[in-house]
Amino acid sequence: MQNDREIYEFYNNGAEIDRLEHGLGAVEFYRSKEIISDYITKKSVIYDIGGGIGRYSEWLAEQGHDVTLIELAPAAVEYAKKNMKTPYKAEVGDARNIDKPDDSADVVLLMGPLYHLQERSDRKKALDEAHRVLKKGGLLIAAGISKFSTATWALSTYGRDNDFLDDDVYMDMLRREMIYGEHDRPEKYPFFIANAFFHHVDGMENELHIAGFYIMDTRAVEGTVWITPMLDERWNDTLGRERLLELIHLTEDERTMIGMSPHFLTIGRKV
Repeated sequence: MQNDREIYEFYNNGAEIDRLEHGLGAVEFYRSKEIISDYITKKSVIYDIGGGIGRYSEWLAEQGHDVTLIELAPAAVEYAKKNMKTPYKAEVGDARNIDKPDDSADVVLLMGPLYHLQERSDRKKALDEAHRVLKKGGLLIAAGISKFSTATWALSTYGRDNDFLDDDVYMDMLRREMIYGEHDRPEKYPFFIANAFFHHVDGMENELHIAGFYIMDTRAVEGTVWITPMLDERWNDTLGRERLLELIHLTEDERTMIGMSPHFLTIGRKV
């Protein structure tokens, strides 16, 4: 069941600070920028909706785009304002009710809202709002978390770094994720991501299609390389990163493997 207060507090308490600077987060940030760059090829008006502390907003502003960060958590917005090096607009707002005119953006990023809205009706509101504020032909870039990601992570370290699969509470959480897509964070694991909805690729594309978007592509972000032992060390090594990226590039649009990636991006065009 949706718990807006839990999600609000999770991000208002600084969950995103430094997350994209190390470990798997660094791979996610690098790869997301790669994919986004393939689609945003000219100067654009961009709404980064649910954009946290503005990491993507800052990067896009550096490239000369007209960027507005719209984020639910006031503390995240204040952090963005205090720490931005390249100016962009930052304001508090809810993805389900955007205070922007119709047909006013070239690009909308939804890099978080669709996996933090468990209720289908709430995700539809967010997608309808993205569709409303986009110009005809405008791009939506939406991030999903794979419904298989937690199970894959647990398996990749089972018996070496963790025994989570031996815990009935953890297994109950996994079953709900894999069957229904609903991630309900157990009280036993307060350090896990706040309550969320984890998508199947087909489900994400269907939701965008119903909202009036033509599906252009879906691509794995981290792909399967995130299970690499000593990922930080290999990613920070020139040859290691080159090899990891080659493996991701070779499989990023392979439908049979996208579910292995913690995150994926679906790109839609307003028709």
